[in-house]
Amino acid sequence: MKPPDSNIDPELLPRSPATAEPLLPLSQPGYYPGYSTLRQQKFWDAATRKLIAERVGAPPPLRFFTEEQARFWETVFDHLLPQNDRIPERRIPLIPPLDQRLHENRTVGYRFEDMPHDRDVYASLGLEAINHEAHEHYGHDFLTLPWLEQDLVLRTIHDGAPRAAKSIWAKMSVHRFWQFIMQDAIDAYYAHPWSWDEIGFGGPAYPRAYTRLERGEPEPWEVEEQRYDWDAPHIAVSDEVHDASHHHTESEQHRHKPARSA
Repeated sequence: MKPPDSNIDPELLPRSPATAEPLLPLSQPGYYPGYSTLRQQKFWDAATRKLIAERVGAPPPLRFFTEEQARFWETVFDHLLPQNDRIPERRIPLIPPLDQRLHENRTVGYRFEDMPHDRDVYASLGLEAINHEAHEHYGHDFLTLPWLEQDLVLRTIHDGAPRAAKSIWAKMSVHRFWQFIMQDAIDAYYAHPWSWDEIGFGGPAYPRAYTRLERGEPEPWEVEEQRYDWDAPHIAVSDEVHDASHHHTESEQHRHKPARSA
């Protein structure tokens, strides 16, 4: 089966467990077909409507990343949060909000001792570490590798077992780095109303508020969940990762933390 858009590689599409055939991209993937948070915007206050409209409108221009850096991180984020189940015009831009955050030098208000500044992670250290790992395994820059090899390079970092860039990992916790880039990808994705449609989120509750607070029942404007089964694409390793819970414990992070050079 070929997807209607010739730019979409069918090997990157999620698959039907029953037939192993690719599932064609949708304008709205997820378990809540027909649901649209934006249809409720008349119930929001003016400030909320303006903020959400800006997220759906044209993304802001790049002001922190170079074009090459933006392309690099866009490719990495495509592995962290694949959007091949979405038609191209309904994919959620993840790099523009990250670029805006870095340009404005906004952080969460703290920084771990074993992590560099956010800007340094994205502008140099993280990019270089991934490229070094790509060369260690395949002899080429990350962006020049096929999708599956890119996935495998990122998995070594996800697993906390990079083989290259030891001097960089001495300055930056590999586990915190993975959490760091995942958090930025997740923040950008789930701040967008198209992702709210995907997960059935009711959207902003002010000033109308929510009314059905018990038994998990949907609000009158929401829809019932309709689940379907799917498998990961053929050329991805995401379904081979079973447990990364140790990445989220302080003791494990510090036990695996590379020793700092004197």
